[in-house]
Amino acid sequence: MSTTDTGKDVGTETGTQGAGAAGESEAAKEREAAAQLSTAPSEEKLNVPSLGPLGWARWFWRQLTSMRVALILLFLLSLGAIPGSVIPQTPVDALKVEKFRADHTTLAPLYDKLQLFDVYTSVWFSAIYILLFVSLIGCIVPRTWQFVGQLRSRPPRAPRRLDRMPVYTTWRTEAAPDQVLGAARTLLRRRRFRTHQEQDDGGPSRGAVASEKGYLREAGNLAFHIALIVLLLAFASGQLFKSEGRKLIVQGDSFSNVLTQYDDFQSGSLFTSDMLDPFSFRLKDFHATYETSGPNKGTARDYRAEITHTEGGTSEGTESTIKVNHPLQVGSSKVYLIANGYAPVVSVKDGKGNLAYRGPVPFLQQDNNQTSSGVVKVPDYVDAKGRKDQVGFQGFFVPDFQPDSGTMFSQSPLLKNPAMFLTAYHGNLGVDGGPAQNVYQLDTDNMEKFKEKDGSPFAKKLTPGDTMTLPNGAGSLEFEGVKEWANFQVSHQVGNGWALGGALAAIAGLAGSLFIQRRRVWVRAYAGDDGRTVVEMAALGRSESARLPDELASLATDMQDAAPVASETSADAADEAATDEADASKTPADPAQAPEGAGK
Repeated sequence: MSTTDTGKDVGTETGTQGAGAAGESEAAKEREAAAQLSTAPSEEKLNVPSLGPLGWARWFWRQLTSMRVALILLFLLSLGAIPGSVIPQTPVDALKVEKFRADHTTLAPLYDKLQLFDVYTSVWFSAIYILLFVSLIGCIVPRTWQFVGQLRSRPPRAPRRLDRMPVYTTWRTEAAPDQVLGAARTLLRRRRFRTHQEQDDGGPSRGAVASEKGYLREAGNLAFHIALIVLLLAFASGQLFKSEGRKLIVQGDSFSNVLTQYDDFQSGSLFTSDMLDPFSFRLKDFHATYETSGPNKGTARDYRAEITHTEGGTSEGTESTIKVNHPLQVGSSKVYLIANGYAPVVSVKDGKGNLAYRGPVPFLQQDNNQTSSGVVKVPDYVDAKGRKDQVGFQGFFVPDFQPDSGTMFSQSPLLKNPAMFLTAYHGNLGVDGGPAQNVYQLDTDNMEKFKEKDGSPFAKKLTPGDTMTLPNGAGSLEFEGVKEWANFQVSHQVGNGWALGGALAAIAGLAGSLFIQRRRVWVRAYAGDDGRTVVEMAALGRSESARLPDELASLATDMQDAAPVASETSADAADEAATDEADASKTPADPAQAPEGAGK
């Protein structure tokens, strides 16, 4: 009994499930049919093709030549120039860079990896520079062609409804439409508008003059961008082809513009020695004047170097004067006066009494009063026993020594009471081999001081005419006098003229793009219903300008000289005459046909 019931239940359940499945299948078919008849958008995924290498290249080019990226690169270039102004640069002052490395042992290796000691020739700065250059060119070329097309095209046609323009005026005149349009064209051309007369679609009696002005706005914008490219090229050429050298010259000595004559020389990567201008000069005299009293005592008033220079290998010399900020220009090179000082004249005799050295020795300035330090090196020297040796003298020179001041420092930069304080050494100067040495410094690592009888270092104060006799008959040094020296900087900088021209053009272009307004003016003339000519004038500015209504008002005023406003009196008379004629045409001519009551 129970088995039979269970079988019935199972069968019933199976039938129910089959019926439900069949119903769901029919419902799915109905939904599919409804979807085929529906106009709703399909939910299928779009099959978007991939960009590919060419597509990605085009996308990258569009991004690079966009104004946004150009501004970002210009901002990055400005940021990149900050380390070059704050951190010492190797091409400018290698000694400062070495001192920075010695003082900052942790930062210096990091700066070296980031190329912060040579910012303007670094890889990252050059990359920004080149990308900005390419971005500007890619931005300018299509805009230039577009601008040329605008110059060659006609001004845009007059809109159908001029009264919808932001600035609009109209009046009626007795002048004919052709006369009005001719006067409008003449006036607009006199105001430097590009004009074009066209026939309206309303018929032969309707005409319009389209005009446009302010193309120099876009020209100024293009000039600004082109000027930026010129500036970039000028700066790049200046860095690649530049050269800068320094030479210290003692009064009476000469200099020739060749590489071997320079004390220090730096140049760009594309510079060659053939680019040096052929010239030479001789320092005849040097004059320096200082304030002698007052709160500015000791302050320099004037530096002046009297020279004789020759150009191009000629033997004839030309007298010239070089002052601070007043360089001597020879070809593309400029000779600047950058420093001055004193050079004591000394003569050194060896242990046999022979003259081992004689001449001026430049001492380098240490303070504003010309307290200077220097060295005297004598590599060809023999002692009292005839043995080869080398001697050196290290010390200070003071142009104005005052014993009562209690200090060894000079009291003024004037050559009033010169004195020299020297300490003597002997041994190996290190000039015969090994690393290069500074000629103004004495390497005492392999040298010993001369000693007094009591064992103290041998040192002496000398004034002009004094002699310093070395112990044990080792020789002597005589202080014969003082000469002056001047330090000159010879700069060969290309592209300065282009940089100046580019800067001026950039300023002019920027001013034009900011202050010149591009605008359009239309004049339409057509015959009205009353027989008079309707004149319409409208103006549209490509940018916001408060002067546009005033300009249109001025044009309309001048236009009314050729197309004056029709008087209202004549217009009313014409209207009355037209009304009378209409009434007369309605009055019966035969009294018999008059309406009743007409004769009463």
